[in-house]
Amino acid sequence: MRIKRALTVGALLLMSASLTACGGDDGNSDGDGTARSPGLPEAADMASVEQFMNKYTSCTGLTPGDEYDDSALQDKDPAWGEDLDNDLWGIKERAVCRDAYHDSNTLVLVSDMKKFQATLKAKNYSGLLAGKNFLVQPGDDQTVKELKASGLKYLSCDPGLHLPSGYKQEPALVEGCVLTDYFPAEI
Repeated sequence: MRIKRALTVGALLLMSASLTACGGDDGNSDGDGTARSPGLPEAADMASVEQFMNKYTSCTGLTPGDEYDDSALQDKDPAWGEDLDNDLWGIKERAVCRDAYHDSNTLVLVSDMKKFQATLKAKNYSGLLAGKNFLVQPGDDQTVKELKASGLKYLSCDPGLHLPSGYKQEPALVEGCVLTDYFPAEI
């Protein structure tokens, strides 16, 4: 049994060494501004983000961001990002869905995560929940709790962010920004 286990560990080390020698993943970016953090969920399109959300929480009535901004709901329950310049932020598409608590969740597909993070930091906005190429601004604390098991990370560029012990953080794509598994009470 020990020989079999030693062979398995040896094979894994050999594979790891060969991946590194071939220009393996450095964990930072794909060169196109998308985060490469291991395990971050990724989405091909807005329908994929909606399906992802529905695995962990409720996301119904998906509405394109501009259409939502022109609706009566915007007055009662504003969605994040209504006045953003998509080019400045690197936003590909923005949409809004409703959770089970009748709050708006803003879903953002990003074409350039590094640009998004740089603008987030420069504008001094609070954090969002981040995937590899999309972000979520939950509309309710209960939705935040439901998304903790999703693999999303809290993205923050707040220099005053202090994590309780036991939580992990890693550098994001922009210096001064971090991704963490700690979700503050208010996002």
